Amino acid sequence: MSNQKQVAHIHPAPPKHWVGDGFYVSSMFNYSQTGRNLDPFLLMDYASPQEFAPNFDRNLRGVGEHPHRGFETVTIAYQGEIEHKDSYGGGGVIGTGGVQWMTAGSGLMHQEYHSENFSKTGGMFEMVQLWVNLPAKDKMTAPKYQAIDSNDIPVVDLNGNGIARIIAGDFDGTHGTASTFSPINLWDIRLNPGGEYSFTIPETHNLLILILDGVAVVNDNKTARPNELISFEKGGDTVKLTANDDAKILILSGEPLNEPVVGYGPFVMNTMDEINQAISDVRAGKFGQIVQ
Repeated sequence: MSNQKQVAHIHPAPPKHWVGDGFYVSSMFNYSQTGRNLDPFLLMDYASPQEFAPNFDRNLRGVGEHPHRGFETVTIAYQGEIEHKDSYGGGGVIGTGGVQWMTAGSGLMHQEYHSENFSKTGGMFEMVQLWVNLPAKDKMTAPKYQAIDSNDIPVVDLNGNGIARIIAGDFDGTHGTASTFSPINLWDIRLNPGGEYSFTIPETHNLLILILDGVAVVNDNKTARPNELISFEKGGDTVKLTANDDAKILILSGEPLNEPVVGYGPFVMNTMDEINQAISDVRAGKFGQIVQ
């Protein structure tokens, strides 16, 4: 007999702010908010749909070279194009529906901009960036970069109620494209008007759901709207979503690491000594440089 995961809270998006000059985001949560059952997720920035005019300047919009250590960044492009480049040789452009999964691990420098093509044409831009913690044993793993094209993400039909794109994890036997260091599910959901589906989530996982578009009823009794994040109590193994209209939803669940989280800006480690070492290593040039 299934046992529903219970909604803890529905969090409205906080005021938006600029990250660099290309990403106008709401930080839906960050690693300093310990009471939301977030583990192993550290941060979520949501750039809701925004129109950008063509930019013929030589300077692309975005964020210049900066360091990371101790976690992974996952960028989902819903609309528009993002170009990534890092000091470990990773890089590429992802378009609508694509995903960039960067493992910072032991440390790298990286940059992310609107692609050259998108800058010239302009258009609607929408993205989610998620920071995923690495287990202590993997925090100093070698950096890597996974460029996941939209066509490479498996799509599962939800019994005629909509579709699920399986970016990471397992969905009723369908395995996601991304490789992860700990058990994580990352599902991009579309529900048709009136569509409903009961999603099975491991009982031990923490669960978070972001409503990007449309209105969804959770477990028949809680209503969530665009730009709202739903957090859940621990326990339970299903969550039912019903769409009032076309709904675009991001479901993320993960096995908690239950390890200390010590973050300082772009570094997330287990101790302050490790943070100080990261700062020292950046200053000493040990994170490398991006070859332009």
